[in-house]
Amino acid sequence: MPLETLKNCPVCNASSFSNYLNVEDYTVSHKEFTIQQCNACYFLLTNPRPPAEEIGAYYQSEEYISHHDESKTIMSRVYTSVRNHTIKGKVKLINELQNKKGSLLDIGCGTGNFIQACKENGWHVNATEPDSGARAVAEKRVGETVSETINAPALHNKKFDVITLWHVLEHVHELNETVTWLHDHLHEDGAIIIAVPNPQSYDATEYRRFWAAYDVPRHLYHFTKSTMKKLMEKHQLKVMKVLPMWFDSFYVSMLSTKYRNNAVSLVNSAKTGLLSNLKGRSAKQEGTNTSSLIYIITKK
Repeated sequence: MPLETLKNCPVCNASSFSNYLNVEDYTVSHKEFTIQQCNACYFLLTNPRPPAEEIGAYYQSEEYISHHDESKTIMSRVYTSVRNHTIKGKVKLINELQNKKGSLLDIGCGTGNFIQACKENGWHVNATEPDSGARAVAEKRVGETVSETINAPALHNKKFDVITLWHVLEHVHELNETVTWLHDHLHEDGAIIIAVPNPQSYDATEYRRFWAAYDVPRHLYHFTKSTMKKLMEKHQLKVMKVLPMWFDSFYVSMLSTKYRNNAVSLVNSAKTGLLSNLKGRSAKQEGTNTSSLIYIITKK
């Protein structure tokens, strides 16, 4: 399967890269992919990478849990349990950001658990999901049409009070085009919520090439706080808050120990996850450095 190579950095357009880390695709192909770093702005990206028309093959696995509702393995059971708990926090967050129950778009909604909770909370929901199986489950669950992509005609003329991307932006091939779309489809007083893994967290530095949240080649980009800020500023958007995702460190550590040791170690995973949260905890938002981060973004 041929790969494509980006010649220019999506954030700053520089054309000089250094190899940062070689990482195996532990989920599907078991091939090795290179993460490169831009020598100008230090943006991390999987390069070369599968092109958009070929990437679907790398999602064809029962271990890619966000596209399935079944809880067959210990990993999927943990994921489902954590997801059900964190959804309540996500709904609380969007309610705190807006003083009314307005319009919400969830990009990459998976099987629709989050938008179901938002709809039940009084929000007017729209969603996208490229995976046809997950999309069908979401539509049945919510009773609403779910678009395949943000370019669907049903979304062309709509603007939203809140747009959410829960672990989605790192998967998007057309990065700048997507962020431009987010800006153009957000109400002036609206908010974008972007959650992505954090390669500067303690668990990332502990596990290095075994860190599960690199998830190559499905994760095309690996955002730090600095490069996320630069990308948003490029599109006339501003990072207003950075919030922790406490549970991700434990789940990611479980997967990472499995990749490193060929077996899940609950004790070691819990220890690393706890350390990551303790080291990533900060009274100042710019110091927050947990396994995954939530960025609250508004128009400038």
